[in-house]
Amino acid sequence: MIAALLFDLDGTLINSDPLHYRVFETMFAERGRVLTEALYLDRIHGRHNEDSFPELFPDEDATALSLQKEAQFRDMLGAGHAPMPGAEALLDLARARGWRCAAVTNAPRINAEAMLAAIGLGSHMELLVIGEECSRAKPDPEPYLAAMRAFGAAPASCIAFEDSASGLRAAAASGAHVVAVRSAGLTEDALRRHGAATTIADFTDPALTALLDRLAAA
Repeated sequence: MIAALLFDLDGTLINSDPLHYRVFETMFAERGRVLTEALYLDRIHGRHNEDSFPELFPDEDATALSLQKEAQFRDMLGAGHAPMPGAEALLDLARARGWRCAAVTNAPRINAEAMLAAIGLGSHMELLVIGEECSRAKPDPEPYLAAMRAFGAAPASCIAFEDSASGLRAAAASGAHVVAVRSAGLTEDALRRHGAATTIADFTDPALTALLDRLAAA
């Protein structure tokens, strides 16, 4: 039985990683440094700014840099952006079947709201859980557990959609069935090692349809 669908935002409902990468690339270049994809995936992708910025820029004000970076991201995002393929259809299906839906993200609230507005899916989300507003952000499971408590849903009845290593670890530790979206360049083995039970290219993947049918009938 499925009670709720819980969605990460960046790289899951919206292909925002290229925008984040460009902002970080500029920040690195301004400091005479070069950002590589490997460094981005290992030390930035999916992590909370307050965790990664002190490591990346140890001699600078992490909070000020974070605010600057996120403002630049929102400027690049603009007012309109396509959601991940199949996302809207999946959310329409969830509404028809009575599955509750939440976005669970480490993004600042202002960014999360901007992304949901840009992809036109804000009205589909009953709940928005922000990592920094919880006692602990991802990779701790608390943001996912907070969504489950709000819905009164057992972990085993929830499906969590993620794309990053830290997000996958958080979702897996919450007890949800974890679906990894293969948007971040992580290998199939890496996605499963970090907690994915199922992997999909996007929300049009036949593997997702088969999974939903199987879990709904359980």
